[in-house]
Amino acid sequence: MYQDVLIPTDGSDGTRQSIMHGLTIANRFEATIHALSIVPEGPLGTLQNEAATPAAHRAVERVAAEAARDGIEATTGVEQGVPHEAILEYAADHDIDLIVMGTQGRTGLDRVLVGSVTERVVRMADVPVVTVRLTDEIRIDDAEDAERIARDALTADAESGESDALTVVEEPQRISAVWIVALETDTRPVQVHVDALSGKARIETRDE
Repeated sequence: MYQDVLIPTDGSDGTRQSIMHGLTIANRFEATIHALSIVPEGPLGTLQNEAATPAAHRAVERVAAEAARDGIEATTGVEQGVPHEAILEYAADHDIDLIVMGTQGRTGLDRVLVGSVTERVVRMADVPVVTVRLTDEIRIDDAEDAERIARDALTADAESGESDALTVVEEPQRISAVWIVALETDTRPVQVHVDALSGKARIETRDE
């Protein structure tokens, strides 16, 4: 039924549920996930800053990582334009069968933008649109707490043995309700993903 599922994401907490929902649908129908992030132009352009484009790339890469872990094919895209127009144009250009979107962002401003964009896509899309609302409470909302959980996870990892030598590479970032904690040992970098809803940690990469 669905071969190509589009998940627009801005990296905010409100998109976490839509990402999980979209991945579940894609897994069920063996569909390809399209992760798309829009850097707004026009009337919304004044709300952006120079960090907007890197943040958009991090948002879609997060979806791709989730898809890869579940064995789901994924493609990513970052576009510029009026968000709902860019989403609809992408859907038409890539023969999208289903769009899965969140309805609530991380901040008051996110709620206005994400809600407004979703509403327009629902009204104007030629394909089905599934809207998913964030209903869980964010438990881990502080970067220091995320770092502590990441360190604890590495300490508990039987193969690690490196927890005392861990150094934070950069400030932990929260993307789609997941903290990305980049650490470095004396010999290699380590990345830990901490779920901001459950507090669970996963050692995502261990590059030699």
